[in-house]
Amino acid sequence: YQRRVHGTLSECLFFFGAVVMAAFTDLLGEELLQKSNTVKTSTALEGKVVALYFSAHWCPPCRGFTPKLSEWYTNSLSGKGLEVVFISSDKGETEFKEYYGEQPWLALPYSERDRKDKLSKKFGVQGIPTLVILNANGKVITKDGRSAISSDPTGEEFPWIPKPFGEVIGSDFIGQGGSKLDRSAIEGKVLGIYFSAHWCPPCRGFTPRLAEWYKAMKAKNLPFEIVFASSDREQSAFDEYFAEMPWIAIPYEDRKRKEVLGNMFGVQGIPTFVVVDKDGTTITTNGRGIPGNDPDGLEFPWHPKPVKNVAADTDDLNSSTCVIALIEGLAPDEQKAVEAAMTPMAKEYIDGAKAAEEDPEMLFYVATEHDPDGPANRIRELCKLSTDQPLPTALIILDIPDKGGYYVTDVTSINASSLKEVVEKFKAGGLERKQLS
Repeated sequence: YQRRVHGTLSECLFFFGAVVMAAFTDLLGEELLQKSNTVKTSTALEGKVVALYFSAHWCPPCRGFTPKLSEWYTNSLSGKGLEVVFISSDKGETEFKEYYGEQPWLALPYSERDRKDKLSKKFGVQGIPTLVILNANGKVITKDGRSAISSDPTGEEFPWIPKPFGEVIGSDFIGQGGSKLDRSAIEGKVLGIYFSAHWCPPCRGFTPRLAEWYKAMKAKNLPFEIVFASSDREQSAFDEYFAEMPWIAIPYEDRKRKEVLGNMFGVQGIPTFVVVDKDGTTITTNGRGIPGNDPDGLEFPWHPKPVKNVAADTDDLNSSTCVIALIEGLAPDEQKAVEAAMTPMAKEYIDGAKAAEEDPEMLFYVATEHDPDGPANRIRELCKLSTDQPLPTALIILDIPDKGGYYVTDVTSINASSLKEVVEKFKAGGLERKQLS
């Protein structure tokens, strides 16, 4: 019996190891470059934390970062168990070879251009240098490995697993008049993290509107609080700006906490309004539109709908494959029917992504409002569709991560059946790809 249990355990461990190695092989192919030689991906990455380094010689920030990363890798990080794989965006193989010659790690063969494009799309790479860190199982640890490693070049916090929100948000805050607050100020509440600064004109324009909306939410006794995370350049500016706000704040002197929160939510600019649920899970990193879209708080706590409306949210159009129903010309009840038809499939993709701890493979949108200067009209123009009244119904797929690709279908009646057929054709390569100009 003991022998059989031992055998079964060994078989399970072998199977698990094979699955893990298959994940990296599926991702990167059978072989990688190790300078002028090739090595088996499964052997080279066995048991390693892997950093995918998207970079190119023509990119000045890349040329500035690569020598630093090389030094950190050689002196400390390789010994900790990190392996780096260079994913080149160079414009030719000659440039690739010259640039890779400066690097001490592995590389995806330059000939694997299709695989490089798929990797960029899978991990939402918007610019370079980008460093995506994967655990030994091939799952994403962080897509902001550049910040993680730059702040810890000796790997003291290797493998840089992000701390949970509940730990990062901290336990001390300040209220109006400089009053000191503890964890009870946020316990059991949905939180809005407001990244802003007095020197920023858009912030100064948005803050008064957010303050009025916040007061309305508090009047409804919703379990909700806003925490100001300041990007002001000095204490006096913070003090002056915070005096205009009715919520609480992270103490200005705690710059590290604000920085870690900004990295956690991928804050690229301000004002940014992030909404976090009571359990610490992120509801949205793009909450600026919430006060205008839900002035009465009827949709609290503002979980994103499976089918988004381009009039309210366009942030993911540039970074995801998006199925868009252009239905501005339909009556309101017909628009609702289209949204309802799209919802089950949209939810299926969201749930599948959550289970796999990945971003959804596809996002789903409707465009219901006609505005000559609005996003729906702009999408029609980009895809060379009519903007004349009456606006024709159209079902399109916008795939900007695929080098600006898009697909226009002949579907004019959008329902669950026609939507399924279009998505299946797209995934099978059966739709004609067009190029945004």
